[in-house]
Amino acid sequence: MTENQKIEVLIVEDHEITRLGLKAALERVSELKIVGEEEDGGSAVKAAVTIKPHIVLIDIGLPVLNGIDATRQIKERAAETRVIMLTSHDSDTDIFAAFAAGADGYCVKDIPSDQLVMAIKAVHDGAGWIDPRIASRVLRAQATQSPTETPLSQREIEVLRLIVDGLSNQKIAASLCLSVETVRTHVRHITEKLAVSDRTQAAIKALRQGLV
Repeated sequence: MTENQKIEVLIVEDHEITRLGLKAALERVSELKIVGEEEDGGSAVKAAVTIKPHIVLIDIGLPVLNGIDATRQIKERAAETRVIMLTSHDSDTDIFAAFAAGADGYCVKDIPSDQLVMAIKAVHDGAGWIDPRIASRVLRAQATQSPTETPLSQREIEVLRLIVDGLSNQKIAASLCLSVETVRTHVRHITEKLAVSDRTQAAIKALRQGLV
């Protein structure tokens, strides 16, 4: 992989030791390139707009501007940049607020470094990413509620389940023996039926309502 093909990552973390450790871990991955470091949400927005990195790794508890509000501004002003929350916050309120702000992925800080790299690559490829421990907890919570009626077909449910698992359209197509174009059509129908704007929001709604 050439320098120009590397996934460019902006790290936003106010704790210096955590930030330096994260940078050191990611710099060991040949496919990644750290293009900046910021300590607060306001600076993160400015850097994202200026640098236009592929990925912003951002904490929620930041000075000046919290990570959720910063994410919202980044998505408004640098729409092509993908945002992954990397935080110790794991309450349902924070999780759903982050995705509502436009986050493309959500990881808890004690995630193993290889899984974090996997999340970065998946989000860069256009998939959403939810820390498996969070997804499992949300699904368990939903299991205690009454089933939610859904307008989705069985095939759309299968596609939605793989979206929740973090698979890209290409991998969903291979898994279900479908063409990528057919998967795109299913994803479009899913977002329309669930009244959401993109596949990440579809995954979150699926988890919240127990659809998968």
